[in-house]
Amino acid sequence: MHDDSGVAPLRDPRRITELLNYQLAALLSVSGASVIRLCEGRFGISRREWHVLGLLHAFGPQSPSELAANCHLDRARISRAVTALTGKQLVRRSVRPDDHRRATVELSPSGHALHATLFAEVRAINSRLVEELSDTELATLQRLLSRLRARADAVNRDAAPDIHADRWRGGAARPYWPGPGGAPGHEPG
Repeated sequence: MHDDSGVAPLRDPRRITELLNYQLAALLSVSGASVIRLCEGRFGISRREWHVLGLLHAFGPQSPSELAANCHLDRARISRAVTALTGKQLVRRSVRPDDHRRATVELSPSGHALHATLFAEVRAINSRLVEELSDTELATLQRLLSRLRARADAVNRDAAPDIHADRWRGGAARPYWPGPGGAPGHEPG
């Protein structure tokens, strides 16, 4: 039986809304809406482009592969974001002199200026979001997030290592669910 403490639904979810990932995604959706409005409406960049700008500011010049790993996205999505940011003159992409097959991406002066302006506004939104929590609660939340991240990495390594999603084509490897026990189901349509 589920109790009101919130523990049981997280440990033994009975519906999608009780899953940790669902709740985190819902929080990100609600809390990120104002950031998306700022990015798109005031500054003309997407949330993904903002993410790339922020990581280039935090870690300095990076290869597209490093950016993809730091953004937790595939290289194709990072490539599209870098191309868009290059077109907006917010980043520079240069070929490495020691290996012409490899590139480095870095913020341009305009990218640095945009980051400084936008980060100040996003930081204010972040402050408003967490102001409800005490310092002790924030420290606990930070520890819990770190533990959950480490655990998620371990689960990701162990969960269904023989199954691969077909994310490159925008869908699952199977065109339809085969039904219980692998029995053929009905194709959509």
